[in-house]
Amino acid sequence: MSLSDYQPPVPEFTGQRVFDNIDIAVLKEYIDWMPFFNAWEFHGKYPAILSDRIVGEAARSLFSDASVMLEKIVAEKWLQARAVIGFYPANSIEHDDIRVFTDDNRQDELMRLCHLRQQRSKPAGQPQYCLADFVAPIDSGRHDYVGAFALTAGIGIDEHVARFEADHDDYSSILLKALADRLAEALAEYLHQRVRTEFWAYESDERLNNNELIAEKYRGIRPAPGYPACPDHTEKGQLWKLLGVESAIDLKLTDSFAMYPTAAVSGFYFSHPESRYFSVGKLGRDQVVSYAERKSMSVEEAERWLSPNLGYDPARAA
Repeated sequence: MSLSDYQPPVPEFTGQRVFDNIDIAVLKEYIDWMPFFNAWEFHGKYPAILSDRIVGEAARSLFSDASVMLEKIVAEKWLQARAVIGFYPANSIEHDDIRVFTDDNRQDELMRLCHLRQQRSKPAGQPQYCLADFVAPIDSGRHDYVGAFALTAGIGIDEHVARFEADHDDYSSILLKALADRLAEALAEYLHQRVRTEFWAYESDERLNNNELIAEKYRGIRPAPGYPACPDHTEKGQLWKLLGVESAIDLKLTDSFAMYPTAAVSGFYFSHPESRYFSVGKLGRDQVVSYAERKSMSVEEAERWLSPNLGYDPARAA
């Protein structure tokens, strides 16, 4: 990917910044409601689903219940939202890694972020993407950065879920969990907007409404470990070390790299104007062996974490 005409933007600060007690009322304006309806097995588009000839009445009833509970969440402070974000000097190197440095002298390496490249055949001229492509190569002489974030809107949820379950009110319990998930995603959208316009400020003039945000009409991406462009959940461990997540906002990782409290989102920020979401897809054993070496893990462990993406049978390849 050419960087010849690209000057990486410099963030307002490097290192981490913690956000405590984020106003849930602000996050309401950033909610993408369609995944909420999908969780209840309604399919279509919001708000059109509310007037759908077949499911509209049921969708309106669910939305009314959700709106009432959301007002209670805000007014009675059922949930607390917290986040930590950070920006770090970084450059990409060969083998699809990103070197993260301790400071802008770029002499001491803080850690490496390991990524995977698409291997499937593509028409001539179409690149096989890797997230490392979106950070300036170290030999370009350009000082680039990588961002990171972790957040939750689920602090305090257990008390209310337990209350509903004690009353055998499974509907309200599920409704609250679904709303907390939506608020976490809304917080991710809200913070990313502030990153683009304020903290990294590479789109300081951005003026997008919520529909445009949902449609990702902005520059930059926030891929998450465990998702198609970065399918290895263990990279969350690097993210937790980078940001000091647990001590910063008391958001923990389980042994399987799930986040607790739930209703949480984490990932990386890339500012490159050509950055985009993609799926790594199926991997050959040669790349998995290389990846395991770069991650200092056994091939068998790498295959376990990458099992949905393996393009081969490990039992036959061994």
